[in-house]
Amino acid sequence: MKVAVFSTKSYDRTFLETANAEYKHELAFFEPRLTCETSILAKDYPVVCVFVNDQLDRQTLTCLADRGTKLIALRAAGYNNIDIIAATELGLPVVRVPAYSPYAVAEYTLGIILALNRKIYRTHYRVREGNFSLEGLMGFDLHGKTAGIVGTGKIGAIVAQILHACGCHVLAYDKYQNPDCQALGVQYVSLQDLFARTDIISLHCPLTPETYHLVNSEAIALMKTGVMLINTSRGALIDAKAAIKGLKSGKIGYLGLDVYEQEGDIFFEDLSNTIVQDDVLQRLLTFPNVLITGHQAFFTKDALTSIAQTTLANISDFESGKPCPNQIKVEFPQAVATNVK
Repeated sequence: MKVAVFSTKSYDRTFLETANAEYKHELAFFEPRLTCETSILAKDYPVVCVFVNDQLDRQTLTCLADRGTKLIALRAAGYNNIDIIAATELGLPVVRVPAYSPYAVAEYTLGIILALNRKIYRTHYRVREGNFSLEGLMGFDLHGKTAGIVGTGKIGAIVAQILHACGCHVLAYDKYQNPDCQALGVQYVSLQDLFARTDIISLHCPLTPETYHLVNSEAIALMKTGVMLINTSRGALIDAKAAIKGLKSGKIGYLGLDVYEQEGDIFFEDLSNTIVQDDVLQRLLTFPNVLITGHQAFFTKDALTSIAQTTLANISDFESGKPCPNQIKVEFPQAVATNVK
């Protein structure tokens, strides 16, 4: 099938082309993000392949449908950037990659925790400048601390295993308790209890209307003073302005972000020669106890290989008329919202 691939970088092309040796689709790569304005690039392409920061609101989806698109193939797990109700109404099936390498994100989460705790990112630059002082670099043992996991799906469950192996007492919150976590000894508690009792909080839940700004001023007020807060899931789980207030007050002692609510026009781009206009992000970058990376937790060879293979297999299922196990189903559209702005 003819496939218009948006938001592509060199690595996307490399892994998709390698996987496509088996599937033989006709791939056309476009660097711009998908919006209503750029959807003209997909004219007469029956498949549009998108990533996390492409904007598939009702207007964009209507533009695509009018120009011949028959399938939306998302090369990611989360789909909060797609108006699923509108896609369903327009007869546009949406397929995704529900699991690629949960280890990639889970291991990266531990990396952020360790880098923040032991100030690895700060000491790296000190040593390069000949400063070998240990002043201001003291951390704490993970062993014996209480960690809270919000969301115990595949990624959250692996993070729980890793932190348990580090000697942490692990609490969790999820509507559905994971038997693997229970077998590990993870204690499920209310969200309020988790916020109040933990030294480290790591977010691993999808972005839904219910979880939008899950961490806000009220939630931060419940937390221990000096808490470590980590988000490698979706940026809008955290109210960034509330987080800044928490950092200034000392309530948040460490903040590690691989995602950011307004990342769409920023992440995955080289803006080193420009002035980033996002004042909230710029303010966050001024704190010495904040570590921000550009949505790279998923970025391993293993994950990209899996993403490419699953994405192209999804497209082949559609082409052959097979039911695709990775199609997003909307059984009760009135209960589904999208947070597409």
